[in-house]
Amino acid sequence: MMSKHRAEDHEDNDDIYVVETHSAPTSAPREAAARAVDLFKQYGEGDTAVTALDHVNVEFARNEFTAIMGPSGSGKSTLMHTMAGLDSSTSGSAFIGDTDLSTLNDKEMTNLRRDRLGFIFQSFNLVPTLTAAENITLPTDIADGKLDQDWFNEVTSRLGLTNRLTHRPAELSGGQQQRVACARALVSRPEIIFGDEPTGNLDSNSSKEVLNILRTAVDSDNQTVVIVTHDATAASYADRVIFLADGQIVNELRDPTIDKILATMTGIE
Repeated sequence: MMSKHRAEDHEDNDDIYVVETHSAPTSAPREAAARAVDLFKQYGEGDTAVTALDHVNVEFARNEFTAIMGPSGSGKSTLMHTMAGLDSSTSGSAFIGDTDLSTLNDKEMTNLRRDRLGFIFQSFNLVPTLTAAENITLPTDIADGKLDQDWFNEVTSRLGLTNRLTHRPAELSGGQQQRVACARALVSRPEIIFGDEPTGNLDSNSSKEVLNILRTAVDSDNQTVVIVTHDATAASYADRVIFLADGQIVNELRDPTIDKILATMTGIE
């Protein structure tokens, strides 16, 4: 299958390289990189209780790009945060690979997030006093791990950051800051990359760059990507879109198009 999007020309002087790849068709289901089993999340108690996730069961396959969509308050961010170990569930289980997050203590959870997951947030979450290079290697440095310098060079070159590595976040555009965040997520080769509205603060050109980066990570680097988004264009880069409403999965699309996504969202809302 050809990757869904090719990088488009843009005005930024940094070059971003998107690799087109072919993957062999397979009839076997892919192994789950993450899964939720009867996941329930409630805020508050009694008359003021609010159900954010209503016994959700879902799998996110390895080497696949999944987008999570739904109306405001549908539970989409809660689902991602719970599955990424950023929030706890009231009951049920969230798994990364074969690891049940509900069985981990605080230290084990911190280690799992650091060593096995990558994160890209709407607000970039860069350390303002560190250079781009230092932000990219921060999780590896904190873990006292060994940096794969060749992979670091490839990632930063592919993302057009080679000439920006000594710059601090304040010296970078929003799109460049998000590319640094993408590089930080990619450089440790995590089992799964979670993105919470990763294009939410970006203009259309920068959004395309980030989405092409994520698409290429799946197609060329065998990565697994799961993002929450309200943007049909962003979701159209995914292999699969799941739709939430009132804390439950109500629909999903394979090989989504913008028109199909918009039609599905209209039906839900």
